[in-house]
Amino acid sequence: MNLYEKIKKREEKISLVGLGYVGMPIAVAFAKKAEVIGFDISTEKVELYKKGIDPTKEVGNDVIKATTVEFTADETKLKEAKFHIVAVPTPVNADHTPDLKPVESASRTVGRNLTKGSIVVFESTVYPGVTEDICIPILEKESGLKCGIDFKVGYSPERINPGDKVHRLETIVKVVSGMDEESLDDIAKVYELVVDAGVYRAASIKVAEAAKVIENSQRDINIAFMNELSIIFNKMDIDTNEVLEAAGTKWNFLKFSPGLVGGHCIGVDPYYLTYKAEQMGYHSQIILSGRRINDDMGKYVVENLVKNLIKADVPVKDAKVAILGFTFKENCPDTRNTRVIDIVNELKEYGINPMIADPQADAEEANHEYGITFNSIEEVSQMDAVIVAVGHNQFMNLEQNDFNKMFKQAENENKVLLDIKGVLNRKEYEATGYRYWRL
Repeated sequence: MNLYEKIKKREEKISLVGLGYVGMPIAVAFAKKAEVIGFDISTEKVELYKKGIDPTKEVGNDVIKATTVEFTADETKLKEAKFHIVAVPTPVNADHTPDLKPVESASRTVGRNLTKGSIVVFESTVYPGVTEDICIPILEKESGLKCGIDFKVGYSPERINPGDKVHRLETIVKVVSGMDEESLDDIAKVYELVVDAGVYRAASIKVAEAAKVIENSQRDINIAFMNELSIIFNKMDIDTNEVLEAAGTKWNFLKFSPGLVGGHCIGVDPYYLTYKAEQMGYHSQIILSGRRINDDMGKYVVENLVKNLIKADVPVKDAKVAILGFTFKENCPDTRNTRVIDIVNELKEYGINPMIADPQADAEEANHEYGITFNSIEEVSQMDAVIVAVGHNQFMNLEQNDFNKMFKQAENENKVLLDIKGVLNRKEYEATGYRYWRL
């Protein structure tokens, strides 16, 4: 009997290493079909899950309460599993080089608790070669076992879209790979237990690793193009959204929008690819150009805010500015690699300490990572300018009367409203005299 059959019959267990925005939904999904151990080094996070609390808001408290996942911070529990899925973050350093410490640490943890006959599947985004050149040697060293003989390895890139209730693990085709045909077959069949959309068997581990980094690099480049267009059209006094709506009527026009590009994928993955390319002697032209445009958008937004404050006869230094939204995307509590922080830091360069409101964000995480303390929307008042930075549902439901209450008592022409996501009705606000600006 192969490992897949034993897992299906609940004779062997699956472990999930890393219970964040990606790992936890995977653990919950597999628990419907198999015995699952959910491991994380954060005892605080594990305790929340045990209490039925979902800090990620990815599946909700009710689902966490009902799941059979055995949540633990005790790494020795991993010895009970034969199929290990590693889903830890892979960020970049300040110099935009890959930070492989989380995946290396996870490999050591799994290695210390690895038993013969196991399969280890990595889901973390990496550049081609990391699984075989970095992770396998760590697993062998820590376990004393031989890869290919005592255990097998595969790679299956995560495609979960945080905050997206439609495109989930079950509904997205899963790319899988293995070090040989036997491991590939087992890995594919295990994932087929939960992925209704089916799996795609990649030709090799390196192919699967490369597929992941180009998926988000492609999106990054396309958004960079939109951001560059918004800069050009702004100089021409043309509304970018209106241009895109018109161009979008052609059947083959690719629909992307300008905006801040953050998060743990799109704003990070391209650097993994360009780093490896540079090691091979090739210096990226298109990918890094797109990254530079997107990384500079926070500064560009603030420059336009300052211009509008001056036009409104508002002194820039100590101007009262509120930012609505801090997460890296809408309707999601995740603040990792949010580019709203670029706006905050740039405002401080002008002597402006903004008030920030975000009812969706993980307040504890934001305070720990950025030193940010949130205010409630109700506390936003007496402002000179308001920046709608994230398209949370709560903000999209705000009406002009709600914004009126956020500003100082003054003529509308002195009220500066920046709508980065383009979620508000431009004509409505301009008709009443607001100084409205968007990308």
